[in-house]
Amino acid sequence: MSGIARSRLLVVAGLFVLLALIGAACGSASGGQGGEPVSGSIRIEGSSTVQPITQAAAELFREQNPDARIAVGGSGTSDGFEAFCKGETQISDASRPIDVAEEVPVCEENGVEFIEIPVAFDGISIVVNPQNDWATDVTAEELKTMWEPQAQGKIDQWSQVRSEWPDRPLDLYGPGTESGTYEFFNEVIVQNEEEANRSDYEASEDDNVLVQGVAGDQNALGYFGYSYYENNQDKLKLLAVDGVKPTADSIRSGEYLLSRPLFIYVNAKVLQNNEAVQPFVDFYVAEENLDRIVEAAKYVTLPSSLEQEARTQYEDRTTGTVFTEQGEPKGGDLEAALKQSQ
Repeated sequence: MSGIARSRLLVVAGLFVLLALIGAACGSASGGQGGEPVSGSIRIEGSSTVQPITQAAAELFREQNPDARIAVGGSGTSDGFEAFCKGETQISDASRPIDVAEEVPVCEENGVEFIEIPVAFDGISIVVNPQNDWATDVTAEELKTMWEPQAQGKIDQWSQVRSEWPDRPLDLYGPGTESGTYEFFNEVIVQNEEEANRSDYEASEDDNVLVQGVAGDQNALGYFGYSYYENNQDKLKLLAVDGVKPTADSIRSGEYLLSRPLFIYVNAKVLQNNEAVQPFVDFYVAEENLDRIVEAAKYVTLPSSLEQEARTQYEDRTTGTVFTEQGEPKGGDLEAALKQSQ
C-alpha cells in the first residue's frame, strides 16, 4: 500500500470513529417527511480543503439515509464553481468566496441562483519535514521571497531566504492553480495582481499528495489546509508565520495571517426539486450538528453569532454573495455582511 493510500486510510478510519461519537450525540439524521429516510442523488464538487467537512456530513447523513447517494469530489474550488454554475452539481465546496466578476455571471447565464453558507474557518498551514532542524518560523515576506514569480529559477536554496538557514535545496510543494487555497495564498502572500506564483514547484490538487511529498523530503516546505496538518502531525513540522502558529483560537480570531472562512454553495432551485438536497443541507447546518461535523474533520468552528447568521442565510433562502469584486465582505466583516444581506 502506498504512503498516500495509508494516509487516506488513517484519516478515514479516524473520521468514522468520530462520526460514530457524533451520531450517538446527534440522534437520527433522517430528513424526510415524518422522519422517513430520504433517497435521491446529490453531486458535490469543489475544494479539497472543504471536502473532509462535507464528506463527514455525508457519511453521517447516510447512516440514517442509506438510499441517499452523495458523491463528494475535491477537484478544487475553481473547478467546483465551473461545474456548479453550469448546473452540473447541486452543492459546491469552496475555500474562497465565489468570484463576482467571473463566476457569478456564469451562474446568472445558466439560471443558477445560489445560497452562500459559511461553515468553518481554516488556517492555511506552512509545514516542513520533521527532520528540518533549522526552521521553526517564517515571515510573510520570506514566504513571498520563496513563492513570487520572480523567484522562479533563482530562489532555490534555503540560505537565499534567510542567511542563517543552510545551503540546502529549497523544495516547494503546494496546491495547483484551480485550488482556492492557491488563490488565497497568492492574494495574501504573493500579492500578485495576476494571482500567480512561481510554477517550478511540486503541485497537486490532492492535499494528501502534498502531505506525502513534504513528509518524504527533508528539504521541503509546503502549504495546505489546517485539517491536513492536524491529521498528519507525526509526519510534518508546523511553522509559525510572523510569530503566530495556526490554532483554533488564532484562526478563529484572525490573529493568524492565513485564516479564512470556508463555504458551501447550494443551488437554490434544487432545494425544491431534489428530494435529498434540502434534508441533507438541513442536517449539515443544524445547530446540533455543524460544530461536531467541523470538529470531526479537524477544522475550526465558527463563532456562535456568525454561525447563526449563516444558518439564517440558509433558512431565509437568501441568494447571492455577500462579497465584493475585491473578495471582501460588503460593509465590513463577514457577520456584518450576512446581516445586511437578509
